[in-house]
Amino acid sequence: MSQNKATTLTTRSKVNVNTLRKMKQAGEKIAMLTAYDASFARILDAQGVDIILIGDSLGMVIQGHATTIPVTMDETIYHTKAVARATEYSLVLADLPFMSYTSPEMALRNCARLMQEGMAHMVKLEGGAPQVETVRQLAHHGVPVCAHLGLQPQSVHKLGGYRVQGRDQAVADQMRSDAQALQKAGADMLLLECVPAALAADITKEVDVPVIGIGAGSDCDGQVLVLHDMLGVSVKAPRFSRDFMQDTGTIQKAVRAYVDAVKTGGFPAAEHCFV
Repeated sequence: MSQNKATTLTTRSKVNVNTLRKMKQAGEKIAMLTAYDASFARILDAQGVDIILIGDSLGMVIQGHATTIPVTMDETIYHTKAVARATEYSLVLADLPFMSYTSPEMALRNCARLMQEGMAHMVKLEGGAPQVETVRQLAHHGVPVCAHLGLQPQSVHKLGGYRVQGRDQAVADQMRSDAQALQKAGADMLLLECVPAALAADITKEVDVPVIGIGAGSDCDGQVLVLHDMLGVSVKAPRFSRDFMQDTGTIQKAVRAYVDAVKTGGFPAAEHCFV
């Protein structure tokens, strides 16, 4: 590790929405990973992860479900609270579970719970144009929001499986339009999942808020992976992931290697991207 990176880690301050915007403006990559408990959260926080996501992926990697759909609000709050207790520097981002934000009013109630009971700093919801009014209401009430576009795991049955989104021109155009609309409504960050790299690069340039990619190419402002995928313990990791444990030997070193690879542009490589 360079002296520069070591200094950055030892002089860190708490990451917040303004930090992330400044990172985008400065061209500094944002490193995000999932965590679901205090022990792993403490490791991620210590190794320089900027954002810890309590994803509804917990339904698959923690609970053993086939999809994220069975995860409940109470379960999400439980895991978010565990992560938040162990986090000193990283921003704590929590997913809104399936069907927990079908109206702005429901979203407000559940975000209040995630932030008051779960101690989340930001919430994430899936969807484009249909979620614009919800994002507007959340932003109006002071809730930081990350909007999730591209492959939306909560809609897996509607999509017919886990498929790359945006290869069709009409879908790509809609995604770009949705990104602009969500930003205008007050979204503080966007997440693009399983999106062609060229489309993700365009969206990243076109919006002012940070864009985090997962299977969305190397030109996003940051990257996120599911912790269990990047540690090589998932039953079947997706193509866009990489096993950082293989060449490092310890969880701490694997997490640090991931952070460094994201920060320096070493991850994702071409084999982790879609065209």
